[in-house]
Order: sequence, then structure tokens, then C-alpha cells
Amino acid sequence: MKKSIHSAEYRVVLRTLVDLRHKAGLTQRALAGRLRREQSFVWRIETGERRLDVVEFSWVCRAMGIDPAATFAGMAEQWDYGAPAPAPAIPRAAEPGEPPSTPPAKRPKPYLSRYRRA
Repeated sequence: MKKSIHSAEYRVVLRTLVDLRHKAGLTQRALAGRLRREQSFVWRIETGERRLDVVEFSWVCRAMGIDPAATFAGMAEQWDYGAPAPAPAIPRAAEPGEPPSTPPAKRPKPYLSRYRRA
């Protein structure tokens, strides 16, 4: 399972929060002031550098004057739960005379301890 911060669903969360902040007429600095945090806190959330948990999501929504439950419900409607996961790509074999599509695997370096002499 991949981390949720890199998922399409989390991108919907980030895009929604940025759009709602703009609709509320707030800058990152103004929203940060309402949260009693620094502006970089809001920037890190909006860029996906910092993960936002459910409680913080509620705080951010309330600081913008919006209902967290309604906001979450609206985002959940945009998530595509019913679609099957995409099938993994099957690498095709290289034709004779064609270079392989992936480089050969590198051999691991031999382990040398600082206490053992080579």
C-alpha cells in the first residue's frame, strides 16, 4: 500500500483546501494567524510537504469559517472508490539485437567493516 500523502485522494484534499482558502479571501499568512501558527505551516500543508491529520483538517476548516464535515463529504464524493486499480505494466521482452529496456542490476559492494582489514 502506498502512502496516502502521495495518493490522488490526498491531492483532492490539498486542492480543496487551497480553493477554499482563496474563496474565503485569506492569504496563507492570514490563515496561519487564525491558527496561531507560522505561515510556513500552511505552506507545508498546501504543498503536501506536511501531512494533515483529521483533527488539524477540522481546525483549518473552522479557521476558514467552513464546516469540516460538509467539506470532507464533498471531497469524498470526488474520490473514485469504485474504479478498479490499474493493472501493473508488464514489461515486454526486448527484440533480438535491441538493447534491454532496463539497465542490468548493479552488484552490491562488498561489506567492509572499519574493524576488518580488506
